Amino acid sequence: MRPGLLIIVSSPSGGGKTTLCHRLLAWDPNIRRVITCTTRAPRPGEQDGHDYFFLTRAEFERRIAAGDFLEHAEYNGNYYGTPRRFVEEQIAAGHDVLLAIEVQGAGKVMELVRGGGFAYPENVITLFLVPPNMALLEQRLRRRAQDSEETIQKRLRIAEAELAHWREYDYAIVTGLIDHDVAHAKAILIAERCRTKRVPAGGQAWVQTELLS
Repeated sequence: MRPGLLIIVSSPSGGGKTTLCHRLLAWDPNIRRVITCTTRAPRPGEQDGHDYFFLTRAEFERRIAAGDFLEHAEYNGNYYGTPRRFVEEQIAAGHDVLLAIEVQGAGKVMELVRGGGFAYPENVITLFLVPPNMALLEQRLRRRAQDSEETIQKRLRIAEAELAHWREYDYAIVTGLIDHDVAHAKAILIAERCRTKRVPAGGQAWVQTELLS
Protein backbone atom coordinates (compact mmCIF):
# COMPACT_ATOMS: atom_id res chain seq x y z
CA MET A 1 0.00 0.00 0.00
CA ARG A 2 1.39 3.37 -0.98
CA PRO A 3 1.16 6.28 1.48
CA GLY A 4 -1.41 8.87 0.49
CA LEU A 5 -0.80 12.37 -0.81
CA LEU A 6 -1.23 15.69 0.97
CA ILE A 7 -2.93 17.97 -1.56
CA ILE A 8 -2.74 21.63 -0.56
CA VAL A 9 -5.16 23.95 -2.38
CA SER A 10 -4.89 27.72 -1.96
CA SER A 11 -6.58 30.74 -3.46
CA PRO A 12 -7.50 34.24 -2.33
CA SER A 13 -10.76 34.46 -0.39
CA GLY A 14 -13.57 33.95 -2.90
CA GLY A 15 -11.18 32.27 -5.34
CA GLY A 16 -13.09 28.99 -5.57
CA LYS A 17 -11.06 26.56 -3.45
CA THR A 18 -14.03 25.39 -1.38
CA THR A 19 -16.15 24.53 -4.43
CA LEU A 20 -13.24 22.78 -6.13
CA CYS A 21 -12.49 20.70 -3.03
CA HIS A 22 -16.11 19.63 -2.66
CA ARG A 23 -16.09 18.37 -6.25
CA LEU A 24 -12.87 16.43 -5.73
CA LEU A 25 -14.23 14.81 -2.57
CA ALA A 26 -17.36 13.71 -4.46
CA TRP A 27 -15.20 12.33 -7.29
CA ASP A 28 -12.97 10.03 -5.23
CA PRO A 29 -13.99 8.44 -1.89
CA ASN A 30 -10.32 7.78 -1.06
CA ILE A 31 -9.74 11.51 -0.58
CA ARG A 32 -10.17 12.78 2.96
CA ARG A 33 -10.92 16.40 3.81
CA VAL A 34 -9.03 18.09 6.61
CA ILE A 35 -11.36 19.89 9.00
CA THR A 36 -9.32 22.83 10.20
CA CYS A 37 -9.62 24.72 13.48
CA THR A 38 -10.45 28.40 13.72
CA THR A 39 -11.28 31.09 16.25
CA ARG A 40 -13.63 32.97 13.93
CA ALA A 41 -17.36 32.87 14.57
CA PRO A 42 -19.44 30.37 12.58
CA ARG A 43 -21.21 31.73 9.51
CA PRO A 44 -24.91 30.96 9.01
CA GLY A 45 -25.36 27.24 8.42
CA GLU A 46 -21.85 26.21 9.48
CA GLN A 47 -21.55 23.37 11.97
CA ASP A 48 -18.80 22.64 14.48
CA GLY A 49 -16.91 19.50 13.49
CA HIS A 50 -18.21 19.58 9.93
CA ASP A 51 -17.13 22.91 8.45
CA TYR A 52 -14.52 23.81 11.09
CA PHE A 53 -13.68 23.07 14.67
CA PHE A 54 -14.61 26.38 16.27
CA LEU A 55 -12.32 27.12 19.22
CA THR A 56 -11.90 29.95 21.66
CA ARG A 57 -8.70 31.92 21.32
CA ALA A 58 -7.46 30.53 24.64
CA GLU A 59 -8.07 26.91 23.56
CA PHE A 60 -6.39 27.51 20.21
CA GLU A 61 -3.31 28.97 21.89
CA ARG A 62 -3.21 26.01 24.30
CA ARG A 63 -3.11 23.67 21.30
CA ILE A 64 -0.35 25.71 19.67
CA ALA A 65 1.77 25.27 22.80
CA ALA A 66 1.06 21.51 22.77
CA GLY A 67 2.28 21.18 19.17
CA ASP A 68 -1.09 19.91 17.93
CA PHE A 69 -1.01 21.81 14.62
CA LEU A 70 0.77 20.98 11.40
CA GLU A 71 0.62 24.72 10.78
CA HIS A 72 -1.27 27.67 12.16
CA ALA A 73 -1.67 31.25 11.04
CA GLU A 74 -3.57 34.38 11.92
CA TYR A 75 -5.68 35.64 9.02
CA ASN A 76 -7.99 38.66 9.09
CA GLY A 77 -7.84 38.76 12.90
CA ASN A 78 -8.55 35.07 13.53
CA TYR A 79 -6.46 31.95 14.03
CA TYR A 80 -6.62 29.00 11.62
CA GLY A 81 -4.79 25.71 12.12
CA THR A 82 -4.41 22.23 10.65
CA PRO A 83 -4.57 19.24 13.05
CA ARG A 84 -1.31 17.33 12.61
CA ARG A 85 -2.39 13.89 13.86
CA PHE A 86 -5.32 13.54 11.43
CA VAL A 87 -3.16 14.36 8.39
CA GLU A 88 -0.36 11.96 9.30
CA GLU A 89 -2.70 9.09 10.20
CA GLN A 90 -4.68 9.37 6.97
CA ILE A 91 -1.58 9.48 4.76
CA ALA A 92 -0.11 6.46 6.57
CA ALA A 93 -3.37 4.58 5.89
CA GLY A 94 -3.08 5.26 2.15
CA HIS A 95 -5.69 8.00 1.91
CA ASP A 96 -5.08 11.22 0.02
CA VAL A 97 -5.67 14.25 2.23
CA LEU A 98 -7.16 17.46 0.83
CA LEU A 99 -6.25 20.67 2.64
CA ALA A 100 -7.88 23.94 1.54
CA ILE A 101 -5.75 26.60 3.18
CA GLU A 102 -4.76 30.25 2.93
CA VAL A 103 -1.41 31.24 1.46
CA GLN A 104 0.16 32.06 4.81
CA GLY A 105 -0.67 28.65 6.24
CA ALA A 106 0.40 26.85 3.06
CA GLY A 107 3.75 28.61 3.22
CA LYS A 108 4.28 27.29 6.74
CA VAL A 109 3.56 23.72 5.62
CA MET A 110 6.03 24.13 2.72
CA GLU A 111 8.63 25.45 5.15
CA LEU A 112 8.01 22.50 7.48
CA VAL A 113 8.43 20.07 4.58
CA ARG A 114 11.66 21.70 3.41
CA GLY A 115 13.02 21.59 6.96
CA GLY A 116 12.41 17.87 7.38
CA GLY A 117 9.58 18.29 9.87
CA PHE A 118 7.02 16.28 7.92
CA ALA A 119 7.05 12.49 7.65
CA TYR A 120 6.06 12.38 3.95
CA PRO A 121 7.91 15.23 2.20
CA GLU A 122 7.73 13.58 -1.25
CA ASN A 123 3.96 13.21 -0.96
CA VAL A 124 3.04 16.89 -0.78
CA ILE A 125 1.37 18.54 -3.80
CA THR A 126 0.55 22.25 -3.86
CA LEU A 127 -2.04 23.88 -6.12
CA PHE A 128 -2.92 27.56 -6.46
CA LEU A 129 -6.20 28.80 -7.97
CA VAL A 130 -5.55 32.08 -9.76
CA PRO A 131 -8.58 34.32 -10.42
CA PRO A 132 -8.53 35.76 -13.98
CA ASN A 133 -8.80 39.30 -12.60
CA MET A 134 -9.52 41.18 -9.39
CA ALA A 135 -12.88 42.46 -10.64
CA LEU A 136 -14.21 38.90 -10.87
CA LEU A 137 -12.85 38.09 -7.42
CA GLU A 138 -14.66 41.11 -5.99
CA GLN A 139 -17.90 39.98 -7.68
CA ARG A 140 -17.59 36.56 -6.06
CA LEU A 141 -17.04 38.06 -2.61
CA ARG A 142 -20.07 40.30 -2.98
CA ARG A 143 -22.23 37.48 -4.33
CA ARG A 144 -21.60 35.49 -1.14
CA ALA A 145 -23.32 38.30 0.84
CA GLN A 146 -21.54 37.20 4.00
CA ASP A 147 -19.22 40.13 4.72
CA SER A 148 -19.47 43.84 5.41
CA GLU A 149 -18.03 46.35 2.94
CA GLU A 150 -15.07 46.91 5.25
CA THR A 151 -14.36 43.17 5.37
CA ILE A 152 -14.66 42.83 1.58
CA GLN A 153 -12.13 45.62 1.03
CA LYS A 154 -9.78 44.04 3.55
CA ARG A 155 -10.08 40.65 1.82
CA LEU A 156 -9.29 42.26 -1.54
CA ARG A 157 -6.13 43.88 -0.14
CA ILE A 158 -5.06 40.54 1.31
CA ALA A 159 -5.83 38.84 -2.03
CA GLU A 160 -3.49 41.18 -3.91
CA ALA A 161 -0.66 40.23 -1.55
CA GLU A 162 -1.49 36.51 -1.78
CA LEU A 163 -1.44 36.49 -5.58
CA ALA A 164 2.26 37.38 -5.50
CA HIS A 165 2.99 33.87 -4.13
CA TRP A 166 1.45 31.70 -6.86
CA ARG A 167 4.84 30.68 -8.31
CA GLU A 168 5.77 29.06 -4.99
CA TYR A 169 3.23 26.29 -5.71
CA ASP A 170 3.73 23.17 -7.84
CA TYR A 171 0.69 23.89 -10.01
CA ALA A 172 -1.52 26.85 -10.90
CA ILE A 173 -5.00 26.86 -12.45
CA VAL A 174 -6.39 30.10 -13.85
CA THR A 175 -10.00 29.67 -12.84
CA GLY A 176 -12.94 29.88 -15.19
CA LEU A 177 -15.79 27.40 -15.55
CA ILE A 178 -15.84 25.13 -12.51
CA ASP A 179 -16.07 21.98 -14.66
CA HIS A 180 -12.84 22.96 -16.41
CA ASP A 181 -11.12 23.79 -13.13
CA VAL A 182 -12.11 20.42 -11.66
CA ALA A 183 -10.94 18.58 -14.79
CA HIS A 184 -7.51 20.23 -14.47
CA ALA A 185 -7.29 19.35 -10.77
CA LYS A 186 -8.24 15.73 -11.46
CA ALA A 187 -5.57 15.50 -14.18
CA ILE A 188 -2.94 16.82 -11.77
CA LEU A 189 -3.92 14.34 -9.07
CA ILE A 190 -4.00 11.37 -11.44
CA ALA A 191 -0.57 12.29 -12.84
CA GLU A 192 0.91 12.61 -9.35
CA ARG A 193 -0.46 9.22 -8.32
CA CYS A 194 1.19 7.68 -11.40
CA ARG A 195 4.69 9.02 -10.72
CA THR A 196 7.13 6.14 -10.61
CA LYS A 197 8.74 7.35 -7.39
CA ARG A 198 5.47 6.58 -5.59
CA VAL A 199 5.39 2.92 -6.64
CA PRO A 200 6.22 0.69 -3.63
CA ALA A 201 9.09 -1.78 -3.74
CA GLY A 202 8.12 -4.80 -5.83
CA GLY A 203 5.48 -2.60 -7.38
CA GLN A 204 4.51 -4.56 -10.51
CA ALA A 205 1.44 -5.99 -8.81
CA TRP A 206 0.59 -2.55 -7.46
CA VAL A 207 0.70 -1.07 -10.98
CA GLN A 208 -1.61 -3.76 -12.26
CA THR A 209 -4.17 -3.40 -9.48
CA GLU A 210 -4.07 0.33 -8.78
CA LEU A 211 -3.37 1.97 -12.14
CA LEU A 212 -4.66 -0.50 -14.71
CA SER A 213 -7.90 -1.57 -13.07
